[in-house]
Amino acid sequence: MKNKLITRFTKYISFPTTSNESSESYPSTKEQLVFGDFLVEELKLLGLIEIEKDQFGYVTATLPANCEEKTPVIGFIAHFDTAPDMPGIAAPNIIENYDGKDIVLDKETNTILSVVDFPELKNYIGQTLLTTDGKTLLGADDKAGIAEIICALEYLIQHPEIKHGKIRVAFTPDEEIGKGVLHFDVAKFGCDYAYTLDGGMLGELEYENFNAAGATITIQGRNVHPGYAKNKMINSQLIAMEFNALLPEFQRPQYTDHYEGFYLLTKMEGTVENSKLTYIVRDHDKNLFDQKKEFLHKITAFLNEKHGKDRVKCDIKEQYKNMREMVEPVFYVVERAQKAMIDAGVAPIVKPIRGGTDGANLSFKGLPCPNVFAGGHNFHGKYEFIPVESMEKAVQVIVNIAKM
Repeated sequence: MKNKLITRFTKYISFPTTSNESSESYPSTKEQLVFGDFLVEELKLLGLIEIEKDQFGYVTATLPANCEEKTPVIGFIAHFDTAPDMPGIAAPNIIENYDGKDIVLDKETNTILSVVDFPELKNYIGQTLLTTDGKTLLGADDKAGIAEIICALEYLIQHPEIKHGKIRVAFTPDEEIGKGVLHFDVAKFGCDYAYTLDGGMLGELEYENFNAAGATITIQGRNVHPGYAKNKMINSQLIAMEFNALLPEFQRPQYTDHYEGFYLLTKMEGTVENSKLTYIVRDHDKNLFDQKKEFLHKITAFLNEKHGKDRVKCDIKEQYKNMREMVEPVFYVVERAQKAMIDAGVAPIVKPIRGGTDGANLSFKGLPCPNVFAGGHNFHGKYEFIPVESMEKAVQVIVNIAKM
C-alpha cells in the first residue's frame, strides 16, 4: 500500500492543476480538465462503473455493493485543484526513515523544513515523508485525498470478502477558490451521506467550519501635482492604510486559534488616485460573523464621513457557511468516522476547521459531509509535507467506513 500511495500521489502531482480565482470559466483552468480525463481512465482500469466527467469537470464513479442487505449509499470526495498561492511541484522529495532533524528543501535558497519552526516533525521519526523542493507547494491538499480514495477502492475490489454497500466517489475542481461544488448535482450523486478526504494531520475529523465571506474595499482618491496639492490632493493609499488600521489587530489570523475568527488582508494595490483592499472574513459563530461584516460597513461609513461621500466602497460576498447545523441532526455520520479511526488505531481529533471545505456547501445542498484527515501539514506553501504512513491510515479509515 505504501508504494502504491507514493506512486499514485507522485503521478497526480505531476499534473499542474492550480486554480485561478480571476478566471471567468468553470473550472477555472483547462489543466484541471486534463487531470480529470486522466482520473477517468484510472477509474476505468480499476473496474468501477457509472464513470463520468461532466461539463463542469466533476469526475464521479461507482463501486457497486457486494452485499445483499440494504445499506446507505456513501460517498468519498476530494478536490484536484491546488492553491494559487504557489505553483505546484513536478515530483516530491522522498525522505525515508526520517531521523527527526531539519530537512534541507533547497540548498540554493537555504530553504529548510526546520524542527524548531515545525515541531510536529518529531511525531514522524522513522516514517517516510514527502516534501516540496523548497520552491513550490506539494499538492497534498488534496491530491493525497484522491490517492487515498483510489487506493481504498482498489483494496476493496481486491478483497471481495469485505462486504460493503454502494459507494460513490467524486473528484472536484476549484475548491481552493471557493467554487468547488458550485455546480455539483447532489441528487445525481445519489448518496445518503459522504466524507471529504481533505483534512490535515493524522486523526483530524471535522464537522464545523468557518462562516466565510470575501470583502473588497475600493477607494477613490484625487490626484493633483504634488507641487500644487495643498487642500486638493486626496491620497487613496493613505485612506486604505487608515481603513486597515481601524480593524482590530488582535483579530488577525496570526493572533487567533480554535473558534476565534479573523480578518485577513489578502491583497492590496493602489495609487494616489485609486486603491483596493481585498479581505477574507471568518468566524465559526454566526452572530460574531455578522458583526464582523457590519464592522466593515461601519468603517466605510466613518471614512466617507471624514473624507467625502462615496469615496470608500465596501462590497461583501458570502462564500460558505458553518456546516455544523446541517451535520448535527445526523451526527451518526461523525460517530461512524470516529469508530472507523479507532478501529484503524488512530485517535480521533475532533475539532473545528479553521478554513473551508467542499463539505460545507455540500451539507447545505442536502448531503451531510464531515471532513476526514488526508494527512498533510503546512498546506499552500513550500513547507508542505505529508507522512506516507498517515496516508496509509486514511486508506484504512475509508475501508473501515465502507465495512460499516
